[in-house]
Amino acid sequence: MNNKANFISNRLSLRAPQRESLDLLAAIAADLRLEKGGGEASFLSAELAKVKKHSAVFAEFERDFPSLTFSLATGVGKTRLAGAFIAYLHQVHGVNNFFVLAPNLTIYNKLIDDFGRPNGKKYVFKGLLGTIFKDEPNVITGDNYREYAASRLIRSEVNINVFNISKINSKEKGSTTPNIRKMAEYLGQSYFNYLAGLPDLVLVMDESHHYRADRGLRVLNELNPVLGLELTATPQVISGNKTVKFKNVVYEYSLAKAIRDGFVKKPAVTTRKDFKPEDYNPQELDRIKLRDGIALHEQSRTALDLYARENGGPTVKPFILVVAKDTTHASELKRFIQSEEFFEGRYADKVMDIHSSQKGSEKDDNIAQLVSLEDRENTTEIVIHVNMLKEGWDVTNLYTIVPLRASASDTLTEQTIGRGLRLPYGRLTGDELVDRLSIVAHDNFQAIVDEANKPGSIINKDFIIEIDPEELSRRKEIVSTPSYAESIYEAREAEIAQMTEPVHRAEAKRENSLMRAVHGELPKMNNAVKSVEELRTPEVRAEVVRRTVEKLSYGQAPGLYAADLASEVEAVYERVVNTFVEKFISIPRISITPKEGQKNGFTDFDLDVSGLNQQPVSHEILIREMQSGKISSLATNNQNVNNAPPFNLILNELVNEGEINYEEQKPLLAKLVEQAVAHYRSYLKDEEEVHNVVYMNRHVITKLIYRQMMDHFYLEALEFTEVDIHTKPFTQIEPHNYTKYDNEQIEDFKSNIGNASVLKMKLFTGFAKACHQHYKFDTYPEQLFAQLCEQDDYVVRWMRPARKQFRIYYGQEGMYVPDFVVECEDAIYMVEPKMAKEMEAKDVQDKAVAAREYCKYASAHTAEYGGKPWRYALVPHTAVQLQRSVRGLMGEFSN
Repeated sequence: MNNKANFISNRLSLRAPQRESLDLLAAIAADLRLEKGGGEASFLSAELAKVKKHSAVFAEFERDFPSLTFSLATGVGKTRLAGAFIAYLHQVHGVNNFFVLAPNLTIYNKLIDDFGRPNGKKYVFKGLLGTIFKDEPNVITGDNYREYAASRLIRSEVNINVFNISKINSKEKGSTTPNIRKMAEYLGQSYFNYLAGLPDLVLVMDESHHYRADRGLRVLNELNPVLGLELTATPQVISGNKTVKFKNVVYEYSLAKAIRDGFVKKPAVTTRKDFKPEDYNPQELDRIKLRDGIALHEQSRTALDLYARENGGPTVKPFILVVAKDTTHASELKRFIQSEEFFEGRYADKVMDIHSSQKGSEKDDNIAQLVSLEDRENTTEIVIHVNMLKEGWDVTNLYTIVPLRASASDTLTEQTIGRGLRLPYGRLTGDELVDRLSIVAHDNFQAIVDEANKPGSIINKDFIIEIDPEELSRRKEIVSTPSYAESIYEAREAEIAQMTEPVHRAEAKRENSLMRAVHGELPKMNNAVKSVEELRTPEVRAEVVRRTVEKLSYGQAPGLYAADLASEVEAVYERVVNTFVEKFISIPRISITPKEGQKNGFTDFDLDVSGLNQQPVSHEILIREMQSGKISSLATNNQNVNNAPPFNLILNELVNEGEINYEEQKPLLAKLVEQAVAHYRSYLKDEEEVHNVVYMNRHVITKLIYRQMMDHFYLEALEFTEVDIHTKPFTQIEPHNYTKYDNEQIEDFKSNIGNASVLKMKLFTGFAKACHQHYKFDTYPEQLFAQLCEQDDYVVRWMRPARKQFRIYYGQEGMYVPDFVVECEDAIYMVEPKMAKEMEAKDVQDKAVAAREYCKYASAHTAEYGGKPWRYALVPHTAVQLQRSVRGLMGEFSN
C-alpha cells in the first residue's frame, strides 16, 4: 500500500477488505488516464487493458466510461470505503468533483448525513479534515443544487453531489423536462450539462446493481465521468429467470468471508427438535414460528443486558423482523400479535408493520420509527414488513428474523439476512448470543440444510441450531450480586421498609444512607493508602468523612449543616470500615499484558497415516451421519453430499481449528492433506470410494492431522510489557451479574445437583466467608472447592472474581479471569481447579504464566507494607475432594 493510501486507511480505521480495495484502486488509478473518453472504443480498449493487469476477475467496463465494481458484503462498510476513495482521488490525483448516486430515498438521506455531518456518528471523513481536505467538502444534493450553484455558497474546492435516481428524473407538474436538465441562467446551461462538462467528475454508485437497466445506463453514460466506482454487496442483476453477473468486478469480498472473518454477526438457522411441519396448517405454522421467535428474542435481550453489565458498554435493545407474504398477511399477523392470545397482549403496543400500501403520514411515521429503532426510547420490538426493508436500512440491533411463507432460497438470501448482520459493538464480543443473528425456519429446515451444504453458501451447517421449545420458553432473569458489604445495605433497606414506626423508619433510613455513602468513598482512597488497613488511621478517616460530607452536601449553601453531618458520618465510620474489611480481599490493580510479536507456528513434518484405514459406506449411512440421523428424508437422497474434491473437504475442516492460520501455514497444510488423500488412493479402488471415505470421515481425518500438527507446534515463551507504575494497592470488589430461570430457587452451595449441564445454570448462596452472596459454578470440582474454602480454618475469606476484577491478558485478545481468589492466614492464592486432562493445554499454561506474572508484581507491592504474598495454584480436579484441606492443596500445587 502506498503512503497516501496507508495514511487514509489508518485515519479511517479501515478493515482489511476496505484497505485491500483502496490499495487496488490506488494501483489501477495510477495507470488510468482519468480523462473523458466520450465513449470512444479505442480509449476504452486501452483503459480496459490497464485494469486487467490488476484484476484477474475483471472482464469489461459495461459502460461508456471506465467503471470498476468493488463488491463488499453487507455490514463490512461500503460507505466508509466510498469516503476513502474520494479522499484518495482528491489527494493524489487532484479530483475535486464527485457525483454520489443512491438508489432510493432512504439511502439518499443516509448518504447526505454520512458525507455532510462532521459531528455525525458515521461521518466518512472523520480524521481527514485539515489533513486530506483543507476545508469541509461541499455536499450538494438533489434538493439544494439550484441554491448552491446560484449563490456559490462554496466553502471548499471539493464538491460532492449526492442524488438519487428520482431526483435526477424529477419534473415540475406539467413539464416534460427533468428539472436538472432545464437551463439555469446563473450557469448558462442546465445543472446536468454543467456536471457532464466537468473535466474531473468521478461517479460513485452506491448499491450499483440498481443502475443496470437501459434507462439508468443511458443517464449515467450521458454524465460522461472520467471514472465510475460501483459499490454493492450483490454484483448481479436478475433478467427473467437468469442471474447475470457483473463483468466489471475488480474486487469481491463475500458474506461468507465476512462471517468467517468476524466482521458481521453469525447467522444461525433455528428449528424445533423433531418438528413435523406437515402436521400444521399455514396459520398454525406462522404462530408457532412467531412464538419461538419471541423466545429467541427474549434470550437475546437477556444476553445483551448481561453483556452490557459485565463489560460496562451501552445496553442494546434487540428487535424482531417478521417477513410477511403480502399486505393482507401482514395485517393478520399484526392483529394476532396485538391480541391477548399472543403472550397475554404483552407486545400489543410494541409491534409495527410497514409495506408499500401505506401512504402519507402513516408511512412517514413508520419510517421515523424504523430509523430510530436503535434508540432506547423507541419501544418497538417487532417489525412486520412486506418487501420494504432492503438496502440502506442500517441497524445493529436486529437479532431475530422470522420469514413466514418463504422458500429456503428466499430465507438464505443476503437481502433477507443482511439487515441483521451489523454488529452493535463494532466487533465480535466472543459471547455466542450477543454475536448471533437467529433465523426461524421450522418449515424449511430440510431445504435449508441442502442450501447450506452447497459450495459458497453463506450459511454452513455449523450455524444450524435445533432448539428445544420447552427449554426456550423458560424465561430468564438477571441477578446482580454486589460485594457482600454492599449487599448488607441493600438488605437493610428492605428491613427498614417493613418498619411501622415512621420516626424510627426515617432514622434508620438516614443512618443506612450515610453508611452507604461512606462505603462508596472507601475504594476511592486506594491512591492515598498502601493497604486497606490504613483506612482505620485518623488521617484517612478525616479525609473520607470530609469527602462524604462534601458529596452529601452538594447543591446546598456552603457550610449549611456541615458540622452536624460530619458528626453523623463520624459516628458510623468505624462500623462501615469493619464491614468493608471483613469481606474484602486487597486485590492490587495491576495490568498484565503480553508483548506483541510473539512468534508461533509449526515445524515441518510428514503425516503418520497409520490411523487412516477406513472403508467406504453406503450413501444411506453417509447422509444420516451428516445430520446425526435426525432427519429421515435425508436417508434416501444422495444429492445432498458435498461434491467438493477430497482435498478441499479436509482442508475446509482443518482451517477452522484455532491455532491454524491458513495464509501462514498454507504449504504445510497442502502437504499434509495431500499425503492423507494419497494414502486413501493407495488402497481404495477408485475416486468415488476415496470421496466416500473422506466425506464420511472428514472430521476424524481433520482431528488426526490437527493432533499431529500440535505435536509440532512451537510458541516462544510469553514475555510481558512493563507494568503500569501507577499500581493501586486495592480495588473495589466488582459485582457479578448472573442469569437464572425466573421460577427457580437459589440453591444452598452444599447441594448436590448431580447433572453437570444443570449445575451451570444454578445460582448458589449460603456462604459465610465469601465476598459475594451468590455464585455460579461451571463444574462440580469448583463447587467442591468452594465448600473446602468454607470449612477450612486456614481460609480467612475467598471470592469468585467478576470479569472486570482483574486486568490479566494472556494473548493479544484473551483476558484471564481466575476461578478463585483465596485469602489465607499467610498468603493470598489465585486458584484454578482444572480437569486433569487439560492441565498441559496451551491456553491453560498461557493463563498460568500470565497469572504468575501478576502474583510476582502483587507480592512485590504487598512486601512494601508487610502484606501477604500472592501465589498461583493450578489444581487438577482429581485432587479436589472433601477430605482434602485448602492448606494441603495450596502446599502441593501453588508456586
